[in-house]
Amino acid sequence: MNQTRVFLIFAWLMVATLLWMEWGKEKAAPPVQAQTATAAAAAGSIPGPAATPGAVPTAPSIAAATPAASATPAAAQAVTVTTDVLKLVLDGGEMRQADLLHYPSTADDDSAPVRLFATDPANYFVAQSGWVSQGGQAPTHQAGFVPEGGKTAFTLADGANSIEVPFVWTGSDGVTIRRTYTFTRSNYVVQVRDEVINAGTQPWQGFVYRQLSRVPRALVKKGPMSAEQYSFQGAAWYSSADKYEKRKYDDFVDDGPLDKQVTGGWIGMLQHHFFAAWIPGDKDTSTFSLATPSGTGGTQYLIREVGPGVTVAPGAKAETTARLWVGPKLVKAIEAQNVPGLDRAVDFSSFSIMATIAGWLFWVLEWIYGLVGNWGWSIVGLVFLIKLAMYPLSAAQYKSMAKMRKFQPRMAQLKERYGDDRQKLQMAMMELYKKEKINPVGGCLPILLQMPIFLALYWMLSESVELRHAPWIGWITDLTSRDPFFVLPIINVAIMWFTQKLNPTTGMDPMQAKMMQFMPLVFGVMFAFFPAGLVLYWVTNGALGLLQQWWMVKKYSEEPAKATT
Repeated sequence: MNQTRVFLIFAWLMVATLLWMEWGKEKAAPPVQAQTATAAAAAGSIPGPAATPGAVPTAPSIAAATPAASATPAAAQAVTVTTDVLKLVLDGGEMRQADLLHYPSTADDDSAPVRLFATDPANYFVAQSGWVSQGGQAPTHQAGFVPEGGKTAFTLADGANSIEVPFVWTGSDGVTIRRTYTFTRSNYVVQVRDEVINAGTQPWQGFVYRQLSRVPRALVKKGPMSAEQYSFQGAAWYSSADKYEKRKYDDFVDDGPLDKQVTGGWIGMLQHHFFAAWIPGDKDTSTFSLATPSGTGGTQYLIREVGPGVTVAPGAKAETTARLWVGPKLVKAIEAQNVPGLDRAVDFSSFSIMATIAGWLFWVLEWIYGLVGNWGWSIVGLVFLIKLAMYPLSAAQYKSMAKMRKFQPRMAQLKERYGDDRQKLQMAMMELYKKEKINPVGGCLPILLQMPIFLALYWMLSESVELRHAPWIGWITDLTSRDPFFVLPIINVAIMWFTQKLNPTTGMDPMQAKMMQFMPLVFGVMFAFFPAGLVLYWVTNGALGLLQQWWMVKKYSEEPAKATT
């Protein structure tokens, strides 16, 4: 296989990949805002557990989205909380607004921060938690909890490491549930602790539920290579048995119900660069489920975990805790939570092997960033390390190409001698390759090995919030967006053109020759819509390859092999 066919194969793989990604984008289009009667029925009340004296209630199967309070609730009162990284609005049962103070919505200097949680119909996304008790009273996420002490504004003080925001619910049967939200400096994890105090005369049984509900968000960026279009949007969950699983919004109903009993694990709603997740205690047993209730703004998509159940005797107390992540997909911060599978929320790929490769690449990229302090130069450094690791293969590739270039006159002579007798021509060429120790497929392996690295890098650069709005130099102010002036794609066209001139062309038919002439332009147009960071990778990789190939050609083919008579 000559180098021309290698380039054509690689181009075909690239086009096939892009077509597959475009097909995936169409499959992931948000569903219409309408559902069947089944979805509407899901808006009923959560059934309670059987009240067996002395037993911990078991979480039932959930077929509903909105539990009803069993007592006349007090009106929910909003509380604002401001830390160094978050500004939130919540009541005891619902976190209804969350602004990420360190993440502007756009690259503009005066941009408002990203609002992850919101209650307006177009951007509805909230985190909710409440209790259900069969035969007793319990607060729900809709109402019941009130601010303890009446305070409605909290700010993390300078020098303070954390702040607690308390709520309380008191039933007429003597049961009190005190809920405390704890916010920590520079942390996107909120600790939620519920303490059940039974001052009544009868045992109280109940179970806690936690859920995330939203409508599919409209994409901010559109276009054939917009990374946001290919980023996963939907629900995800993790269990020790089945590991990481996820479901797109349009598959909520089609892929069947979810009714999974899990110890530990987590549930979440993912979007490009940001996510929210409920993380129960690692020894707590709960039931995961999905629902599509109708609400303000159309159909909502909901993922819930129910449990653990508690039984509280008169005069006794019980406690349950969980964590709520609300923020960006920061790899190190997520790993610091020490929650199995939570790192998969950084959805580098649906394929575990590609996600693993992307994770390795990000680890190296982040290590380089720690040295140079610039993500663009970190990408350049990553290319150097990859080229160094693949040097033995690429050296063999360029050496083989240089030898083929050297023996072009001999190959041309064989083609002239055997004319249209392809069988004899191939036999003669193989004899020449064997005699001169030329490997005609030497150029294939390095390119095929680069393909998964290229794709993994694409997903990694597209998904990494660390690179969001990160500048490189001059005109490149956002490595995750396309080059605004197409400078890098034009440089890439020039590099491909010069590389093409160094490749041997013996044996190329006219059709191949025409395709090769347009190949740099095709790649240039395609790369014009890629994230600038990815094009920077490819330009650096191509430039180093061109330099290495030029040196090999100079070393091994200074004097062309003369044709034999």
